[in-house]
Amino acid sequence: MDIKEAVAFCRENHNAVLTTLKKDGSPQMSPVTVGVSPDGTQVVISSRQTAIKVKNLHRDGRAWLAVFTNGFYGPWVQIAGPAEIVSLPAAMPLLEDYYRDISGEHPDWDDYRAAMEKDQRCIIRITPTEVGPNIGG
Repeated sequence: MDIKEAVAFCRENHNAVLTTLKKDGSPQMSPVTVGVSPDGTQVVISSRQTAIKVKNLHRDGRAWLAVFTNGFYGPWVQIAGPAEIVSLPAAMPLLEDYYRDISGEHPDWDDYRAAMEKDQRCIIRITPTEVGPNIGG
């Protein structure tokens, strides 16, 4: 599997577990919904700015994802790479792209934008540098 194949898998499969590192170096895992940036180079996640995963990524920008199908068992991919946090207001167009990628057009974009501001949403952008699986057991 190469990076393009892994990102293509994320276009069709949005359930994932994100792993970040706590202060003590141990893993912190979060279930997340993943999308793909419009240019197809990054995997993106919407989060609250106040979430522990965001705090962890500010401290240590390494991220790991395991992305699954809706059925959980079956094909899956793992992705590792550096993560970048984009906060509001710069995150708003990225949050809109994220929504469109996963769900299509929103019925009320003004309502969506208000909810994103109220929830203090941000975008986590992960640039894949390692992907797999490349062997089976």
